[in-house]
Parts: sequence; C-alpha cells; structure tokens
Amino acid sequence: MRTATITRKTAETDITVQIDLDGTGRYDNQTGVGFFDHMLDQLSRHALIDMTIRATGDLHIDDHHTVEDVGIALGQALTQALGDKRGIRRYGSCLLPMDDAQLRAALDLSGRPFLVWNVDMPTAKIGSFDTELVREFFQAFATHGGITLHVDRLHGFNSHHIAEAAFKAVARALREAVEPDPRRADAIPSTKGTL
Repeated sequence: MRTATITRKTAETDITVQIDLDGTGRYDNQTGVGFFDHMLDQLSRHALIDMTIRATGDLHIDDHHTVEDVGIALGQALTQALGDKRGIRRYGSCLLPMDDAQLRAALDLSGRPFLVWNVDMPTAKIGSFDTELVREFFQAFATHGGITLHVDRLHGFNSHHIAEAAFKAVARALREAVEPDPRRADAIPSTKGTL
C-alpha cells in the first residue's frame, strides 16, 4: 500500500496530510486558504493521487506559514508513501497549456532536493493570495519530498492561469514519476541500487 499520513503541529500551524499514490485523484483539502485549496485539488486530480489535507494556521498574520507547512507535510507524505522507491518510473515531465499560459515541469524523485523556478508572476496577488507563495509551496514540497524539480513559464500573462498551470504540470509529471514501471517492478531505478 503506497499510502501515508503525516501530522505536523507547530506554534504556527496544525496540519494532517493523507495520500494514496494509487488513487483516482479524489481530494478533500481544507486549509483555510481558498485559492490554495483550489491548487491542491488540481495537484491531486491531475496526479491521480488521493489527497486529504486539513490545516489550521495563523492566517490572521498571513497565508505564508500555512502554505509552506502544507508543502513540508505533503513532501514528507510522498517520501513515506514511496518507501525505497522500488519499481517506480522515477522521472516525469509535462508541457501544459492553459489558455494564455504554458508551463513546463520536469522532476526526478532522486532523493536530492533541488528547485529551479523560472516562473514570473505578472501580479503580486491572485485575489487575496500572495503569488510568491506558489514558489514557497514548491520549495517546501521539493525539499521534503526529495525531489529535483524544474518549473519554467514559457508563456502567460494571467497570474491565475500561470499558477494553475504550474500545479497541473507538476501534477502530471508527478503522476508519471510515481507510476509503477511494468518492465522493472522489482528494481530500484538507479545504478547505485538506492535512491
């Protein structure tokens, strides 16, 4: 069973994340940050990872701690659910269009966290959501999920479309990377023998 439950409680946030890598993209995400919930729903749906997230945080200050800490917990859940990564494809990529926006995501579930983020947002806000938090989420997710993650904006002038295309592109790349490889279901996908 490639599932995980992570609970993270700090003075700033209280978060529980449940995932099933072999799901159908069912989601129930409630963080108190409406736009972020919408993005997490996209991540779940397009990665085909069942995801339930409950988060309460110091939203009276801003959304930063909640968004970042959900990224941390989700990365930890991914690491736990993958185990030794035996039998996975490991790599994934996606070139995703959404209206005016086109984003490219490529990732490696290498255990070596690294984020390359070439995504400029035209506006500082999407509604009340700070657009800089999109990068903060993916930084936390990549770091705690052990993911080498590259995301590039190729086109786009609408910040909502750019952000949503980023989440969907990463989701599709993640779906590909966590899928079992039918040709090497018993092997760790590395010449080192470990990831």
